[in-house]
Amino acid sequence: MRNSPCPCQSGVKYKKCCASFHQGALPSNALLLMKSRYCAYALNLSKYIIDTTHKDNSDYADDIKLWQKSIEEFSLNTQFLGLKIISFSQKEDEAFVEFEATLSNGLLQEKSYFVKESGKWFYHSGEIKS
Repeated sequence: MRNSPCPCQSGVKYKKCCASFHQGALPSNALLLMKSRYCAYALNLSKYIIDTTHKDNSDYADDIKLWQKSIEEFSLNTQFLGLKIISFSQKEDEAFVEFEATLSNGLLQEKSYFVKESGKWFYHSGEIKS
């Protein structure tokens, strides 16, 4: 996988793209976090999804094992076929990324809201457009 194209559609190899974030590096902006989360779903990296989700998110669960299983089932039963960024705006500690993700079960359009706390970006919430 490391030498394969990154699932986030950056056009570079995974090892030179999202791999560093999945191994602990912090994305410098919310757009990089969003792309690395898409990639994490594609690669079934549920721990990364959990670690980058804000505690105020409606999907955030106290039962981490159950939540992790839910993410893994989604990832294993979905093909991640493409990612298109529509818009990106960022202030010091909040950002919005609107995107289209082509999945095996249809097109997902979302405007995602991100917050930065203690120097780390988190996915807070999203408004589904499709």
